[in-house]
Amino acid sequence: MPMTLQTIITSTRPGRVGPQVARWMNDQAAAHGGFTAELVDLADFDLPVFDEPKHPRLGQYEHAHTQKWSETVKRADAFVFVTPEYNYGVSPAFLNALTYLATEWAYKPAGFAGYGGLSGGLRAIQSIKPIVTTLKMMPLPESVAVPGFGSFLGPDATFKPNDMMEKGAKDMLDELAKWAGALKPLRG
Repeated sequence: MPMTLQTIITSTRPGRVGPQVARWMNDQAAAHGGFTAELVDLADFDLPVFDEPKHPRLGQYEHAHTQKWSETVKRADAFVFVTPEYNYGVSPAFLNALTYLATEWAYKPAGFAGYGGLSGGLRAIQSIKPIVTTLKMMPLPESVAVPGFGSFLGPDATFKPNDMMEKGAKDMLDELAKWAGALKPLRG
């Protein structure tokens, strides 16, 4: 049975541009052949600021939004988080979404596609790695950086990556497949 890779759009801001990068990344994952690719939009879950009364490690969720989020994340064997950079970090919605769950994240590799200004989201990616490690995910060093995002949009607002981004995506997906397979026995 093929492994499932979720490409997660982590910004929920109106007018965001992450879906364009995420659709491209999800298409790359589908074409890779090592995964069943699933595009997940964090905005579809409408998660309020963390509001569960019990610690996530217990898995005793009282709210329908948390239960829906848990079931979605549980299906994945690996993730690509598509993240903007806000103030040298990730979006508050991304950090909040991570906080909602515990065991659903464990023993799964995480890749990142960052976008933004000059750094291409790399500062955001580096800032979130200690947190995903605490959740027992394996953050990969391979990633995709999209500096000056607007210059990679075509006239139809479609994301037009360069060769370096294409190669970065392939390298990251190859590593995600290796790690997802190696960690599978730990996921039970």
